[in-house]
Amino acid sequence: MDRQEALEERIAHLIRAVDDLSDVVARQATEIDRLTRRVQMLMEREADREAQGMGSAEANVPPPHW
Repeated sequence: MDRQEALEERIAHLIRAVDDLSDVVARQATEIDRLTRRVQMLMEREADREAQGMGSAEANVPPPHW
């Protein structure tokens, strides 16, 4: 195998690696967006509970079996 073929082979492997990593990053971005929406929803739900008087005072009381 001459030098040019070796370089072409290495470039092909690098292109494949870059494509694979790009796919991983795209999946991670989708997952981060989904998790961000869920955290926001949970924060809003907790804020609603606190506004209704079901806030942290009751949350800090240990259960009766303790």
